[in-house]
Amino acid sequence: MKRKPVARRNSSFRTIATLTLLPIAGLIAYFGWRFIQRLSPVERQAPSPVVRSSVIKPPEGQAKAPVAPPAEKPKHHHGSIVLILDDVGFEHQPIDEAMRIDPNVNFSILPNGSEARTFAERLNARGFELLCHLPMEPIDYPKQQPGANAIFTSMSDAEIAATTRRNVESVPNARGVNNHMGSRATLDSRVMRDVLKALPKDLYFIDSKTSGGSIAGRMAKEMNIPTASRNVFLDDVQSERAVRRQVEMLSSIAEERGVAVGIGHPYAVTIRVLNELAPSLRARGFRFVRASEVVR
Repeated sequence: MKRKPVARRNSSFRTIATLTLLPIAGLIAYFGWRFIQRLSPVERQAPSPVVRSSVIKPPEGQAKAPVAPPAEKPKHHHGSIVLILDDVGFEHQPIDEAMRIDPNVNFSILPNGSEARTFAERLNARGFELLCHLPMEPIDYPKQQPGANAIFTSMSDAEIAATTRRNVESVPNARGVNNHMGSRATLDSRVMRDVLKALPKDLYFIDSKTSGGSIAGRMAKEMNIPTASRNVFLDDVQSERAVRRQVEMLSSIAEERGVAVGIGHPYAVTIRVLNELAPSLRARGFRFVRASEVVR
């Protein structure tokens, strides 16, 4: 009898066993890998967050465009204030303190002042706008004296014109003119016509309104000379409380009308109060401006 071959059976058994063990080995390997991963001392880093940028990277060799900072939200504009300090041009006036109020303070130089030209040159060098504070006849003359080279109603047309030009020339770099005193002269149409005709081209005229009946501003408009009129005197009463009250009135008019003209003087109390109040006025949305910006 022939014996049946055994090798084939063994081979089939090994094949079956191998196929049976492969899935088991795979499972063992998988769970082993997971177990080892959990015990691994290496810390896994979370993916970095994506940062989106509005800046586009330029190609190599091309300069990067500057990135502008975000624009600040503009403050609400409550009104413009024209601040004119009159009677400037004498020794011991607190000009240094006055210059600290605001860069747009306007200084009106009295031509017959002892330091008129010196102050005019100094203030102009610091960038301030200047006016010629033209001396004119008051109603109560001679009780009140406007000083040397003043305009009087008794003058001839030629005298008024020559005196006006001489005063303006005494204030280098003046951009405009306003009247010093002049409560009588600004009521006289002949006098005002002569004064306004004598003004150099491109100068404006601010009516100080030392008289409620002044016709100076109206005549300037009729003659096509840029003009504006005073709204508030700040320091007729030279006390801190009074000046504060007048500054508040000035700001109220500026808020109501868009612009207001205030006239003060280089008194110590006036300058002190203005230096104290100017920052809060700016913070409230008021803006100090030059007279040349508001004349029409």
